[in-house]
Amino acid sequence: MRRPVARSLAVLAVSAAVVSVGAAAPPSGAAPADPAPRKVPVAVGYGGAVASVDADASAAGIEILREGGNAVDAAVATAAALGVTEPYSNGIGGGGYFVHYDAKSRTVQTIDGRETAPLTADSGLFLENGQPIAFADAVTSGLSVGTPGTPATWQAALDSWGTKRLGTLLKPAERLARDGFTVDDTFRSQTASNETRFRNFPDTAKLFLPGGALPVVGSTFKNPDLARTYAELARKGVGALYRGKLAKEIVDTVNRPPVDPGSGYNARPGELSLKDLAAYRAKRQAPTKTSYRGLGVYSMAPSSSGGTTVGEALNILERTDLSKASEVRYLHRYIEASRIAFADRGRWVGDPVFEDVPAKELLSQSYADSRECLIKDDAVLTSPVAPGDPRHPAACASTGIAAPTTYEGENTTHLTVADKWGDVVSYTLTIEQTGGSGITVPGRGFLLNNELTDFSFAPASPAVHDPNLPGPGKRPRSSMSPTIVLDAHGRPVVALGSPGGASIITTVLQTLTGFLDRGLPLVDAIAAPRASQRNQTTTELEPALWNSQLRTGLEAIGHGFRLNPEIGAATGVQRLPNGKWLAAAETVRRGGGSAMVVRPAP
Repeated sequence: MRRPVARSLAVLAVSAAVVSVGAAAPPSGAAPADPAPRKVPVAVGYGGAVASVDADASAAGIEILREGGNAVDAAVATAAALGVTEPYSNGIGGGGYFVHYDAKSRTVQTIDGRETAPLTADSGLFLENGQPIAFADAVTSGLSVGTPGTPATWQAALDSWGTKRLGTLLKPAERLARDGFTVDDTFRSQTASNETRFRNFPDTAKLFLPGGALPVVGSTFKNPDLARTYAELARKGVGALYRGKLAKEIVDTVNRPPVDPGSGYNARPGELSLKDLAAYRAKRQAPTKTSYRGLGVYSMAPSSSGGTTVGEALNILERTDLSKASEVRYLHRYIEASRIAFADRGRWVGDPVFEDVPAKELLSQSYADSRECLIKDDAVLTSPVAPGDPRHPAACASTGIAAPTTYEGENTTHLTVADKWGDVVSYTLTIEQTGGSGITVPGRGFLLNNELTDFSFAPASPAVHDPNLPGPGKRPRSSMSPTIVLDAHGRPVVALGSPGGASIITTVLQTLTGFLDRGLPLVDAIAAPRASQRNQTTTELEPALWNSQLRTGLEAIGHGFRLNPEIGAATGVQRLPNGKWLAAAETVRRGGGSAMVVRPAP
């Protein structure tokens, strides 16, 4: 993937010309004039807005908005198109979290569409002879595949808030899969990074290594198998994936991974059953809510840790006037708040069906205040920081043993949508690792997830309960943080989210504080160089911070750093006066994102 160019913390400037022109999709029903629509990172206009990592996907959402669909309809269409053009990051073989704002009632609701472990799974899912298997062996295996949640999420969202049939919304993606999209540098490089393991599976190699070679930049990539699968879901509904022939094909693929016999690769089989698929449900649930600077910040409750961890960090930062802080002090406080919130995440957050998660207490201001007093302006906390006890807050107190941050695949994707009625969707979806499990369902055109590797393979310590061990039907803890911020009157201010594994939380937190506290325009808050601290001994820095005087200033306090070429890839929408929307996406990361509006502002 492309690396971010060097840039100052202040901004990557976006010209007024780009902002005023905006971006829009081709007329409804018409074939795009350009097979590779131009990516524009910011657009302003009327009638609704879509921001995603991909121009074809954003155009699919705009097409639905033009045809009278609402934000939920457009989000489903955009997600389905991303399953075509970003197949290594998401698809119907994965899951995600859907946050919806209803303008009429001024309320936020969410859907947990996280993948689930098989009903036969237990805490020893990834143990052999009493020891955890190698992470790489778990990733590329049937053992890592959870029951997909994405199709059920789409249908649950449409049943609750949509206005159009799923079949209608799948049409742009079906067309895109059938006719093809233009291969860019990011798609080729992600294929290259997976080439070795893709070749272990003939069906995956046939699809993603056409003619036995990497796809060529500028060529047209087609996926007729996925087009047929989408057409089947359009006819039969998403139940076809959870019951019947397609369900059986998924189960057979997971339990007997179709490995090339000549490869010698041992793809451990899974234990997925037809019962697992038939029993799956996407869950409607209340969002997390945090009050910050007089605004309401809404996000995902567990099984995701995103809402509680971002919310706790914001509460910790509430006492500091970040708008007046120097850049060094701002980053120092942001890093330390992240460190503390991740300490509590590791100890307390898991699937609430199985674990007693004190989400309300984690989000209380009194608990945040008891943790905030650990932060000093002239010193750095030593990681790993021990967790606190949110049920019994005590000033500057920590208790127990710190749990390590489990690895989470970074190639998730995020999309953000608004419509002309003022409804908003913030939706993060994934298949976990770049390329998921590497296993394609034969003849179906989509990769299966490796989401179960988000579980802890073994307890961090025998003395401490780990809330994220596998269990039957359990959802692994996630960091996905799709977020919507409302003003005091219950109207949207901004909505955003990001991919990036555990760094999703820090990306959303840094982008929110950059926009809300530091006064950066949304596209600049998204573009600003990132730091990510997840209760580890060192903090990750992107190159622009690594090579800056800010790093020197932070090191003088005691911070330690390691270089990360790229952290996250956010998108967002911002409500402007008089029915106008601003859509914003990355300027550089992952090759840049795509912001579009229905009618660009003059």
